[in-house]
Amino acid sequence: MKVIFLKDVKGKGKKGEVKNVADGYAHNFLIKQGLAVEASQSALSSLKAQQKKEEKLAAEELEQAKKLKETLEKTTVELTAKSGEDGRLFGSITSKQIAEELQKGHGIKLDKRKIELEDAIRSLGYTKVPVKLHKDVQATLNVHVKEGK
Repeated sequence: MKVIFLKDVKGKGKKGEVKNVADGYAHNFLIKQGLAVEASQSALSSLKAQQKKEEKLAAEELEQAKKLKETLEKTTVELTAKSGEDGRLFGSITSKQIAEELQKGHGIKLDKRKIELEDAIRSLGYTKVPVKLHKDVQATLNVHVKEGK
C-alpha cells in the first residue's frame, strides 16, 4: 500500500515522502497513529501543493536573509567598555550584548545564537564578527569597542 508520511518514522520514511509499505503496517500502525495517510490522488495533489508552498516560503526566507546581509555589512555596532592601559577590557563583550545594541541602536532584531562569535571580545578596537543568517547566507558585522567610563 502506498502511503504519504505525515511525520518522520525511524527506519521507514521522512515527512512528505511517498512509500510502499505492507497493508497491515499501514492500516494498523501508521494510519491509526496519525503518522501517515493513504496515497490517494487528492492526498498526492495536496502534498504537491504543500511542497510548492514550502519552496516559496524558503525562497522568501533566503531573499530576506540576503537583504539583511546587505544591511548588516553596512552597519557598525559601537559598544563602550572599561579597559586597562594596554587596551584589554575588564570583562568582555558577548554576542548577547552585540544583539542588544543592534536592536537598540539600529532597530535590527537578531537572535544572539546567529552571531558566531568564537570567543568573547576582550580588547578595544574593531572586530569583524560572522553572522549566520540562513544556511546559505553569512554576513560580517563590524563591532567597534571603545573606551568607556
